[in-house]
Amino acid sequence: MTDTEHNALIQTDVIIVGAGPIGLFAVFELGLYDMKCHLIDILDRVGGQCAELYPEKPIYDIPAVPVCTGTELVDKLMEQIKPFNPAFHLSQMAEKMVKTEDGKWRVTTDRGTVIEAPVVVLAAGGGSFVPKKMPLKGIEAFEGTSVHYAVRKMDALRDKHIVISGGGDSALDWAINLQPIAKHVTLVHRRDEFRAAPDSVGKMRGLVSEGAMDLKIANITGVTGEGGQISSVTMKEDGAEPYALPCDALLAFYGLTMKLGPVADFGVHFENELVPVDTSTFETNLEGVFAIGDINVYPGKMKLILSGFHEAALMAKKAFTYVHPDRRYRFQYTTSSSNLHKQLGKDDK
Repeated sequence: MTDTEHNALIQTDVIIVGAGPIGLFAVFELGLYDMKCHLIDILDRVGGQCAELYPEKPIYDIPAVPVCTGTELVDKLMEQIKPFNPAFHLSQMAEKMVKTEDGKWRVTTDRGTVIEAPVVVLAAGGGSFVPKKMPLKGIEAFEGTSVHYAVRKMDALRDKHIVISGGGDSALDWAINLQPIAKHVTLVHRRDEFRAAPDSVGKMRGLVSEGAMDLKIANITGVTGEGGQISSVTMKEDGAEPYALPCDALLAFYGLTMKLGPVADFGVHFENELVPVDTSTFETNLEGVFAIGDINVYPGKMKLILSGFHEAALMAKKAFTYVHPDRRYRFQYTTSSSNLHKQLGKDDK
């Protein structure tokens, strides 16, 4: 289940900050012991670094899988956790975490989503991905109103002259998706080569040849407007004079950079931007708050996906005591437990 915005308080068993491979596998380990999860991620899709930085890059060190791409790994993890029906709050940043009077943790996102749970799992890798901003003088005056680095609500861009800058998957995907509802879409890239999926490049070029959108091989050198509302962008093509292009909304997709972000202010102890943990449980200095994957540190730590999977399993064992304090934890094998087979929706034979 994907759920991107809520007005009411959400109650669940576990809040996972980060929907990369480690956060996704944590859903599986927690789900085996009847713990429901809500995941928060600043990206607009699940998969973390695998999805955003190397979707087609081969990975060779997943046990029993000789080779797979980042996308294939994420797809398999999503298939594996499907029986547990996790909720995803994408395109949102976990902005604040406080302890409630009844001992739970309340996490609030930058979009106003508020979730409470007895357990929080930090699986945010090296931190939050944040977009690289446009290096233009005065651009700050328009950011968040008419200059955007992510699409929060498509309908807010309906019937507008949209200029999209970038040459990767996000730029082309949004150019294609927004074209039917925009007054006009112009894609701008500094060269006539793209880093996006071939299918997306083909669809974009098809729309351009049909006259349904424009492609400009140029650089954006400036913006004009007032009161936070952009009115035009200045374009510079090789060997030509700069010119102004009408624009109501400018979307820039220049990739992402990693920053620790608000999680540093959650009260969790950090050392050199990493979280020390108890390696028997992967719990932090805060009771009920765990850190797994690249965000944690301990003697002998190896920043590998398979290490994070192991950490998720041990974390789930301790998380159970917070979520179900009245129940006894009983270790079970997925190969032989009829109870786990039921959880996974498999027939016990």
